[in-house]
Amino acid sequence: MKKSNPILRTAVLALCLASGLTACGKKQGAAAASAKPEVWVVTLKPQAVNLTTELPGRTSAYREAQVRPQVNGIVQKRLFTEGGEVKANQQLYQIDPALYQAQYDSSRAALAKATATQRSAAALAERYKPLVQSHAVSRQAYDDAVAAAQQAAADVLAAKAAVETAHVNLVYTKVLSPIDGIIGRSEVTEGALVTANQANPIATVQQIDPMYVDVAQSSTQLLRLKQALADGRLKSSDGKQAEVKLVLEDGTPYPLPGKMEFSDVTVDPTTGSVIVRALFPNPKHMLLPGMFVRATLSDGVAPQGLLVPQRGVTRDQRGDPTVLMLAPDNKVELRVIKTDRAIGDQWLVTGGLKAGDRVIVEGVQRVHPGVVVSPQEWKPSAPVQVVIDGHVQGRAVQQAK
Repeated sequence: MKKSNPILRTAVLALCLASGLTACGKKQGAAAASAKPEVWVVTLKPQAVNLTTELPGRTSAYREAQVRPQVNGIVQKRLFTEGGEVKANQQLYQIDPALYQAQYDSSRAALAKATATQRSAAALAERYKPLVQSHAVSRQAYDDAVAAAQQAAADVLAAKAAVETAHVNLVYTKVLSPIDGIIGRSEVTEGALVTANQANPIATVQQIDPMYVDVAQSSTQLLRLKQALADGRLKSSDGKQAEVKLVLEDGTPYPLPGKMEFSDVTVDPTTGSVIVRALFPNPKHMLLPGMFVRATLSDGVAPQGLLVPQRGVTRDQRGDPTVLMLAPDNKVELRVIKTDRAIGDQWLVTGGLKAGDRVIVEGVQRVHPGVVVSPQEWKPSAPVQVVIDGHVQGRAVQQAK
């Protein structure tokens, strides 16, 4: 019996092993080719979507009065507390009244003198009246007496006006608050010389309850909203006055809602924006004039709005938003869409999609257009607490699939 060749036996064994591995690889490749990628999709459903716009703005006082003296003089007293509340017609300053008191007394004396002269002239004219008829007094003398009486009456009226002017100037030595409100710092102290109608105010009173908030809205956006309302794509929230919400400088929401007052009819040529004014109650004086705030304005309601999660939207090379969606046979298609605005973590879609379309939001990286996939309905993310050493450290997101 002949012994087998070891080299030949090794070659046959290697050939069998290679054949087995090749067959195994073909089976695994066929199984891999038959497997469909798994993705999670959102089926679009139309819904009423409240549309809002957040705009920067500034607060301003409801009413503001700059206090200026109306007569010349030396300030004798300041009669208010800086930063305190004042009432309308409350005295704020006292200007030295001595000169104006003297002018008032002098004008009253001039009035008394004019009144006495008028009485004498009127009596003389009355006495000459019957005498001129009997030719005891010339007609010229009678006419002069009547003219003198009329001039005396006019002098009385002028004297009365002078008395009133002197009285007004005397009253103006008491500088009064024109409105209710909060008064700021005083720009003058006792002993300061002030002049009538001077350019610089001596104090400012502001009414800050309620408070105005002025925001700048793009004229382009305003036109687009008006066109959408006219076309029926948007509907007014209700027939009532639009409600406005406010966020303060530190990110704190203002607890009281405001109401839209008006929208300006003139576009600022330098910014291309329109001023929109809202009115907010301010009973605790939390809002102060000049504060930077962010106002949320209601634009209306999209009755058949379509919302797509932002995680399912990407951008192509031209910057247009795109999504991967499924055809009825579960084949992946690339679709270019149009978006209006972000609402939370979703995009409001205005073109490219319709109700019932299925958009891939999970597993986008594993597929491409033309691939047939195995879809599952996607559910919103559910927040869970992260606890370390018995303390809540924050909230993570757990995907509910």
